[in-house]
Amino acid sequence: MQLYEIPYSTNVERVTLALALKGLDVEHVVVDPADRSPVVAISGQELVPVLVLDDGEVVADSTAILRRLDDDHPDPPLWPGDGSRGAELDVFAGWFDRVWKVAPNALADGHGTDVHRAELRAHVTVFERLLAGRPYLFGDTLTAADLLAFPFLKYAARIDPADDERFHQVLHEGQSLDAHPAVAAWIERIAALPRA
Repeated sequence: MQLYEIPYSTNVERVTLALALKGLDVEHVVVDPADRSPVVAISGQELVPVLVLDDGEVVADSTAILRRLDDDHPDPPLWPGDGSRGAELDVFAGWFDRVWKVAPNALADGHGTDVHRAELRAHVTVFERLLAGRPYLFGDTLTAADLLAFPFLKYAARIDPADDERFHQVLHEGQSLDAHPAVAAWIERIAALPRA
């Protein structure tokens, strides 16, 4: 398999966590963020990550890649085997990508408002509530929900002072871990996982 990526991508990190968790080898194809023509050539669009499977099939979008990896390599599972719990995780993935990401993207693009800042802060409390009395977002077992959220929430804990990516700075500045000990412990737990 080949993984087309750009350095420091939060969406790419989702996939590298899943690949390592499943013990899968991948060739990393690092693309210059200023020239995404290799990504366009392989997938017809410019967003990363893009995974080229062993049979040559191309899968774009980090959530779709996680789902495909789970379908093709079900051990350990990223989605609960129970249909209703799996559907709940699908709802979470959709909420995270279509709702949660709105505020930090708007702030990073310079179009954010005080409402976006408040949403970003409030969402940390949502995660604190999800983690109440359990180690992972969906219970006692690591799932795709943890892999989908971690690359973004980790910035609440720390940021490399040399990291000049505005999106990462927004995540660091806008997410406080004050009064969120479960989120802080969860970040440390997921940060300790290997990457592919």
